[in-house]
Amino acid sequence: MRILLTSGEPAGVGPELCAQALAARPFAAEILCLGDAALIGARAAAAGLAAVPPALQLLHEPLRAASVAGQLDVANAPYVIALLDRALAMLQSGEADAVVTAPVHKGVINDSGTPFSGHTEYLAQRCGVQRPVMMLVAGSLRVALATTHLPLQQVSAAITRESLLQVLSAMDADLRRLWNLARPRIGVCGLNPHAGEGGHLGREEIDTIRPAVAACRERGMDVSGPLPADTIFVPRESARFDAILAMFHDQGLPVLKALGFGHAVNVTLGLPILRTSVDHGTALDLAGTGRADPGSLIAAIELAIELSAARRQH
Repeated sequence: MRILLTSGEPAGVGPELCAQALAARPFAAEILCLGDAALIGARAAAAGLAAVPPALQLLHEPLRAASVAGQLDVANAPYVIALLDRALAMLQSGEADAVVTAPVHKGVINDSGTPFSGHTEYLAQRCGVQRPVMMLVAGSLRVALATTHLPLQQVSAAITRESLLQVLSAMDADLRRLWNLARPRIGVCGLNPHAGEGGHLGREEIDTIRPAVAACRERGMDVSGPLPADTIFVPRESARFDAILAMFHDQGLPVLKALGFGHAVNVTLGLPILRTSVDHGTALDLAGTGRADPGSLIAAIELAIELSAARRQH
């Protein structure tokens, strides 16, 4: 089994985390890291490693400009995109089983002239997938998003009966395929406080979310909701579900990160490829200091291996 590891934004913590993760423990797969060899070597040394770990096999992709830890450079945005494109080509040709992505910086990529709202959306577009699903996993808690990187004022219009049906169908399919759940139990958050309070605090639950849930149930899925977001994450409630669908980024992810930050994993559902990632950003302030924690990257690699093995059985 071969797992690809993209080292991400060169000014961030990604390059050193790749070296730290492979130095921390052995993995039950071949790990092939995509990045600039000299950069990763220098950041490994800055993190206190005597050398790049032997387990970290490197597939060299040259930087477009010298990189300084903590200092973004728009000249290296094409390098970051090249890492993703190279990994994607290897996955599509069958040369690898999954990709684990270190964090990138959306702002500097956009400043380079390349529209980029995130790994999830970029990989989906390259794979020809209309509705990818971003899901974070921390232990038994799995939280997916109906919308991802959108301004809050655009969220309501982006949530439609059809979009929810697509997201919930992708969740149901991949929870069965990758986690071997015979009939996944999915809880769906409302958009408004108290799930709309019977229409007094908004009608999205009545007009959009409830019909989508009903359509899923008609298709044989075990989907419940809409449920108030301020109670669905209470442990006795969340334990009823194998996954929870939040309506927007900051409705579900603060809860998950409060409970599992540092070992949570981002998984993209609904793609023909398998991709996991860390639960944090580029941490420019920590880059090159050796203080960044590789825990989330280690967890992402381990989950990629586990899900790759499960997918091979189907």
